Amino acid sequence: MKVKELMSTNITCVNESTPADQIAGHMRKNDVGSIPVCDDAGHIKGIVTDRDLVLRVMARETHNPTAGEIMTLDPITVSPDQNIHDAALLFSAHKIRRLPVTEASRIVGMLSLGDVAVKPVYIDEAGDALSSISVNQSV
Repeated sequence: MKVKELMSTNITCVNESTPADQIAGHMRKNDVGSIPVCDDAGHIKGIVTDRDLVLRVMARETHNPTAGEIMTLDPITVSPDQNIHDAALLFSAHKIRRLPVTEASRIVGMLSLGDVAVKPVYIDEAGDALSSISVNQSV
């Protein structure tokens, strides 16, 4: 099965000047845990996750920074034609839960670990990836 068969395609992007409170509003409205940061042509520049909001906004004294100040640069991405198994390996190897799907560096979708987990044939792979993500490295 290919990534394009499971990915979400109705993706909201923000630009680097979007304030953090607006990003949080987009996440709440769309019930998502990450928002890609793109230029006007749809090229991905970074990604803001719910974790970025907590660690880079809530835990600092700067009020309402922009996406450009808090985004994770150079996010790990996947191609729509990539195999789901390979995507699951990326989740695990990079300890991430969401993968922007790109073609020619333009965002075309988003694949989450949850998207993989809902397919019975990939439940074990999703579980393995989640286990790898959740391993406490300090133990």
